[in-house]
Amino acid sequence: MLGLLRIHSMSWFFISVLCIFLFCSCSNSSSTDSLDVFTRDVALKTLVQHRPHTGAVYKAILPANLSGVEVFVVGLRSRRLWNRGAEKLSCFHIPSRTKPMPHVKRLALVYQDLGNLSSQFYHHPGYSFLTSVVGLLVYDATDTSSTNARRVGLNTMGKPILIQFPNLTLEERLISKAKCALFAANGTVYLSDMRSPGVCNTNDEGHFSIVVPVKKKPEILRYSWVVAIVLGVLVAILGCYLGMVCMRHRKRKKFQVMEGQVEDDSVLENRWVCGSKMPSGGVVRTQPVPENGFRHLASPDHFS
Repeated sequence: MLGLLRIHSMSWFFISVLCIFLFCSCSNSSSTDSLDVFTRDVALKTLVQHRPHTGAVYKAILPANLSGVEVFVVGLRSRRLWNRGAEKLSCFHIPSRTKPMPHVKRLALVYQDLGNLSSQFYHHPGYSFLTSVVGLLVYDATDTSSTNARRVGLNTMGKPILIQFPNLTLEERLISKAKCALFAANGTVYLSDMRSPGVCNTNDEGHFSIVVPVKKKPEILRYSWVVAIVLGVLVAILGCYLGMVCMRHRKRKKFQVMEGQVEDDSVLENRWVCGSKMPSGGVVRTQPVPENGFRHLASPDHFS
């Protein structure tokens, strides 16, 4: 019974771990969406406060809990983006002949640098960040007073958007291993080769970084916790079974001792009759004793 209870509790443990994993996956996706929405609102408010000139870059002020994160915004007309592109937005260089999809008159280009909080919002199993995660988000800025500015895409007519990560020094052994990582909105991560050391390219907006594969742990170490849990369950079941066997053995032995004591204390002897064990008293003949205390010895002549 105890073994069944342990198995039941372990089943609930695995179900709980699975639920936690799914919850963490969903919460990670929702946290990135919330960050994008928050930076969008802050960036558009910054444009309204500064009464921006077309092409001027402004830095948004973020709360203390996002210290280390930088957000910049620039307002552009779609016609200027088509004629000149955008080459002053930090590490992003958008080529000319680029148009928004769908078409809008004015754009707000929002640049994010997540800094030391990159790993809290984005990750890719088996890889580590060599740079912080940077993002380029494009919104419809035709009506900056709107509280729900829609997100638009970019059509570069086949030309790449260059992403140059500053202050990145790659060792020789890492140049061939480093990859450009694109974190799509649906959670998918796309890896590609660098255009040149520290330079990546893309054809659309999104979040980007340079990653390098980490040294894989041996398979036995990766799944050691699974093996430990399985062994723990087996040991618990075996322990419960052995405990039940010991208890039965002790009860049987105790019953045998009690039965032996009853047989030893019994006055009547036991005899087997027709395959059955039955009590039997011993035959004792009582000799006659005269009243004067002497035995009367009868002679044969007495009865003649």
